[in-house]
Amino acid sequence: MTVATAGPGTAAAGPADPGPRSFRAIGTVTGAATVHGVHGAAGRTRWKCFAGRRQLASPTEAVEWASVPPGGLSGEHRHTRTEEIYLVLRGRGEFLYNGVPHPVGPGSLALTPPGNVHGLRNTGGTDLDWWVVETLAPGTDAVLSGAAPIHPGVPPMGDVIIHDLFKERTVSTDGVFTGPLRRVEVVELEAGQRTVLGASDAELAVFVHGGEGRAASGDAAAELSSGTCVTLGAGTSTAVEAASALRLLIVTLALPRRAGEAS
Repeated sequence: MTVATAGPGTAAAGPADPGPRSFRAIGTVTGAATVHGVHGAAGRTRWKCFAGRRQLASPTEAVEWASVPPGGLSGEHRHTRTEEIYLVLRGRGEFLYNGVPHPVGPGSLALTPPGNVHGLRNTGGTDLDWWVVETLAPGTDAVLSGAAPIHPGVPPMGDVIIHDLFKERTVSTDGVFTGPLRRVEVVELEAGQRTVLGASDAELAVFVHGGEGRAASGDAAAELSSGTCVTLGAGTSTAVEAASALRLLIVTLALPRRAGEAS
């Protein structure tokens, strides 16, 4: 990912003008649906899907937001074909991994590879909100694309992997995930600062965790505020300017390599 920052009134260097396909999808948590019995759990979940396979070029199943009230639960379920992150945005809870609870709070980044069972319980006194990015494992992508004639099978269960993203700032999924989700990071800007976001070989999913600003690319622009999610196309360049202190959460989603490309 290309990230270049500059002070107030200073243009930031970055990739060339990307044209009209920079913004593949834009949404906010406003108008989130209410869903009952998610993964078999009792109670309600607020849920919003920002982008899925129809909007994205990477083998990404979905970019979503979810929230459960105090005492709420997103039920435990096994991942057999996808890799998924839960990034806690607000509230306190327990990340349930292969039957064992682990305390989580704002900034907790939980990685779930195929073969493992996970869920999330709200143990706090306020709503528990989290960002979800789910991607196809390579074997699944091969089956769906017709490259593999049989199901690749489900790997065995592993150990829990939870990071504190707000302390670590950048988390690589190397050695854990094998699909397109390569990195999760935080970019923070002060009022008036600018940054340019883009990657030649990957899409970026960007969630505004706090603050206000504006994103612009070519003739397209989008106002940014807390709860906004933008997905950016590969090979594009998007300038972001902060109107107030702005915190961006960014996931890198690599595109499939074409035949003949070097690894």
